[in-house]
Amino acid sequence: MDVLHAVPPGDLGVLALGLVLAGVVGGLLAGVLEIGGGIVVVPVLYHVLATLGLDESVRMHVAVGTALAAAIPASLARAQNALRSADRDLLRDWAAPVLVGVLIGSALLAVANGHGLALLFAIVAVPVVLHLAFGGTEKSPALRAPRSICQLVLPAILGAASAMTGMGGSTLAAPALDLRGTPRSSRSGNAAVLGAIVCIPAALGAIAVSWRAQGLPPDSLGYVNLLGFALIAPVLLLMEPAGAALANLVDLKRLRTVFAALIAVTSARMLWDAFG
Repeated sequence: MDVLHAVPPGDLGVLALGLVLAGVVGGLLAGVLEIGGGIVVVPVLYHVLATLGLDESVRMHVAVGTALAAAIPASLARAQNALRSADRDLLRDWAAPVLVGVLIGSALLAVANGHGLALLFAIVAVPVVLHLAFGGTEKSPALRAPRSICQLVLPAILGAASAMTGMGGSTLAAPALDLRGTPRSSRSGNAAVLGAIVCIPAALGAIAVSWRAQGLPPDSLGYVNLLGFALIAPVLLLMEPAGAALANLVDLKRLRTVFAALIAVTSARMLWDAFG
């Protein structure tokens, strides 16, 4: 079904504005809070695609794939700036398990239904909410995973969850690095580089596993919608530096709490729409 052509041009303009605003908010928050914008972009895309009448069997898949692809330019820029502060040993140890996790997550994305992906998004959002509300300090977390889990299982879960939710590696890397006990001085740099390691293969995986998928919106490469990419990717890239500058002017603790509540509400709304 040509969902875009079935929508009046005026409504399409509103929907396009919604995608651009999602990129603005996602980019600003990514710059301020040093996380990826996917956790904002995915719910917005999901609701935009619902408004367009896209079938629920592929709606969440397209939101995830498009968000992953749209995050690539900003993730690469963020990683380039953060590489000097990253822990090279950690990145070397985590790179292979993360990529294996991305491959597994991409394969599961192809067979998962929309309801399952929405549920997974809400579940994976929980550690992000907790990290934003209570983490992000030099103080080590009360709960720390065993070393064996941190070396293999944790990065593999990071890669798989990123590929299946579209949140991006940098968003999920922050609570994962907290769980590992990584010092704050290298945590943001590691998260930024991990985000770049994840988003490119995850986006390519979303395209590869859905090349022959049915019911996709027009102008799509598998689960990656090119219109959504074109509207969101440049805005994310442009707004992240503005968000980083804004970080010095706002109450970060309060903003983290407000944003944690926003994620919780949007995740609950997505669940309601998917299962209601």
